[in-house]
Amino acid sequence: MQLTPIIKKSKKSSLKSRQVTFSDTRNQRQKIWLNVGQKDQPIFIMLLISLFFFGAIASRLAYLQLVEGNTYQEKAENNRTKIIPKPPVRGNLYDRKGRILGATRLSHSAYLWPIVQKQENWAEIRSVLAQILNISETELQKTLEQENYDSPTLVRIARNLTPQQITAIEENRNLLSEVEVDTDTIRYYPHGKNGSHVLGYTREINAEELAERKQQGYRLGDVIGKMGAESAFESDLRGEWGGILLERDGTGKVLGKLGIKEAKAGNDVTLTLDLDLQKVAEQALGDRKGAVVALDPRDGSVLAMVSYPGFDPNIFSGKITTQLWKEVQGKGNPFINRSLRGFPPASTFKIVTATAGLESGKYKPSTILPTYAYLRVGGTAFGEWNRSGFGPMGFVRAMAWSSNTFFGQIGNGVGGETLIEWARKYGFGSKTGIELEEDTPGLIADSQWKKERFNWEWTVGDTVNMSIGQGFTLATPLQVAVMFAVPANGGNLVVPHLRQDPSYLEKRKSLDLKPETLKTLREGLRAVVTNGTGGKAAVDGVAVAGKSGTAEAPPGKSHAWFGAFAPYENPEIVVVAFVEHSGGGGGSTAGPIVQKVLTAYFAQKK
Repeated sequence: MQLTPIIKKSKKSSLKSRQVTFSDTRNQRQKIWLNVGQKDQPIFIMLLISLFFFGAIASRLAYLQLVEGNTYQEKAENNRTKIIPKPPVRGNLYDRKGRILGATRLSHSAYLWPIVQKQENWAEIRSVLAQILNISETELQKTLEQENYDSPTLVRIARNLTPQQITAIEENRNLLSEVEVDTDTIRYYPHGKNGSHVLGYTREINAEELAERKQQGYRLGDVIGKMGAESAFESDLRGEWGGILLERDGTGKVLGKLGIKEAKAGNDVTLTLDLDLQKVAEQALGDRKGAVVALDPRDGSVLAMVSYPGFDPNIFSGKITTQLWKEVQGKGNPFINRSLRGFPPASTFKIVTATAGLESGKYKPSTILPTYAYLRVGGTAFGEWNRSGFGPMGFVRAMAWSSNTFFGQIGNGVGGETLIEWARKYGFGSKTGIELEEDTPGLIADSQWKKERFNWEWTVGDTVNMSIGQGFTLATPLQVAVMFAVPANGGNLVVPHLRQDPSYLEKRKSLDLKPETLKTLREGLRAVVTNGTGGKAAVDGVAVAGKSGTAEAPPGKSHAWFGAFAPYENPEIVVVAFVEHSGGGGGSTAGPIVQKVLTAYFAQKK
């Protein structure tokens, strides 16, 4: 009976023992597991880090391949190849008889690879080059920086090299290994200053022009026309670049040619100018500041266009030093084409006044008006140039003697609006349509213009002033020549032009003048030369008609004008001469210039 409790105790003890054993085993396993995790934790972290970096590298590779692939492929290709550019030969400019006015000749230019700027000895290279080429280091650096460092294209850094410069580059070949000397073309004007304003000149394109014209195919190193015909016909003359694509190895050594694109030469342009007449007009004007224009009144072909002072366009084919530029600029604004600048037209404008009077119907060709020492209008006295008047006069005699008081009465009679209307019909106040960008409209003022400019009302005095070519009125010598062409060709307004083109004959615009108006105008202009103010424009054996003008130009001396056409019966040439601040009369100062040009023209025909 006593065994039972002993047995129970034994069972409890055994169970407890077993429970302790089981619990210890579980704790031991946990300890073992924890011990194992602590040992593998760095490996696990390293695994995660590796996976992250492998993912990042894969993403970068994918980006470089898919997104930037073309860019890097292009850079690799650029490193493998290089381009030697070949500029086109610019088209020639010819006169109407096929004589060269502007051409090209061979020279040598220096080119440089942009990558040279990354070389350790670039500062030394730049310094030596600047001394040899006679340019500043700053200018050299600026030229190169317009291209990317990795550009495979040579950049022209100097043109028209002298033999001494070429020799100096070769003597420093170890240092200047990236410099290439190659043949090039430069613009050449065989007649120097003759026709400089109408021909213009060429210059290497600058950064601003390149930005504007890059879409048109222009590139660094391109030559572009500046002013005159060179600019007007730029698209025809320029041509297209070519080049040689070379293959090179990793050291830059040339392995061979991959391809050649021939440069396409520009087109030649034949102008309406007559070189002989141009030279005569230059000589006739001499060293007097002014202009001479000669044109064919039948179709508007410009035969000669002179402006003094001028310049030699050949200077722009070489290096323009600061000293040279100062010398050129210091000669009275030589780059202004005075043939296309506005000046008071003076009495030449009386052609417009006479037309307005006759066409208005208020005055007949037989009209006779008294003339006076001065004409008082609105409190202002407009004096007669002879200070006494000419007595009663008609249109023809008033034109011959250029009576201010006669035409002042005509202008006052028709009124400002009618006078302005006819001035604009003759082309004043608008550009002529010639191809030159230097063409200016002059000025035909009206009441609105005066109100906006001065806040003053238009007066009768303004009308009278305009009727004799003074006051606000400004006209260019080319516009005056176009005006003279109207009575010369039977009443048609022509479009002056420089490029030979027969279609301009159809571009004439009739002013629908009455036959009696044309007859009166022509007779009056003929009388100017036969027995009026223009006797010094007469040419032996040729009937000349014309008109003088002397414009007040305070505070300086007066301007002198003379315009003429010939032969009177069947006109084929108009000549207008203008001398700025000459101080002399139009007939005595400008008339002889016109006479020399007309004499040469008709002698040449014989």
